[in-house]
Amino acid sequence: MQTTLSSMPIPRRPNLVLVWGMVVAAWVVTMLLVATGGGEYIVNHDAVLERQRFVWPVTIALFLASWQLMTAAMMLPSSMPMMVMFLRVSRTGERSRLRFLTFLLGYFAVWTGFALGALAGDVGVHWLVETLPALAARPWLIGGTILVLAGAFQFSPLKEQCLDACRDPLTFFWKHYIAKSRSAWHLGLRHGLFCLGCCWALMLTMFAVGMGSLVWMTALAGIMVIEKVTRYGHRLATPIGIVLIVWGVLVGLNVDWLPAAIRGS
Repeated sequence: MQTTLSSMPIPRRPNLVLVWGMVVAAWVVTMLLVATGGGEYIVNHDAVLERQRFVWPVTIALFLASWQLMTAAMMLPSSMPMMVMFLRVSRTGERSRLRFLTFLLGYFAVWTGFALGALAGDVGVHWLVETLPALAARPWLIGGTILVLAGAFQFSPLKEQCLDACRDPLTFFWKHYIAKSRSAWHLGLRHGLFCLGCCWALMLTMFAVGMGSLVWMTALAGIMVIEKVTRYGHRLATPIGIVLIVWGVLVGLNVDWLPAAIRGS
């Protein structure tokens, strides 16, 4: 780069207001959907698969829209340091906001791809349930397995590598930033992939506990913010992994005393 990162001016605040506005709007819309019962038909993946209200193209579109809400509500707060750094290294001018929006589109594209993959996997799980009577009689095994998987991934070197990339925006931009028109899209994709690499398992637990659960959305969003932004993130991986594994085992065993609220969907 011809200009050093440290010498670049801090961008105008309206761009960050835009991002925080998206976060607040996503939480408000999600709460309204859940409060009015709309989450049962739009946010819940089972409603998408059952196709009881809408034709396939509409249900898929609504499902993806709900994932965009979840991404904005849960993931953008944990990616705010990267957003600030992008604004710092982007040149000021008429197209600076357009480049920032392009960066966001690349980021959201990654999570849209994950949503489609997760939905395809869920279709496969439903097929297994319909095919295997033993699994159909024990549906709690599915949620338990997802939770154990998410807990085990907390100890993965891949998760820590991706977290390191997300925790150090300055190094990320030194390695990957190029002052070209397509750079914003590529940077958004790359950051989205690192973000996906450290958070996909936690996001997958939404399929186990229910995508319309505000409690778990808030809890998971808080965990991801602490992991990616604060200095205590390194300390959080192990206890969260243990909690998820123990929780998954208890769900898989279908213990009677486990509260229904944490058994999952």
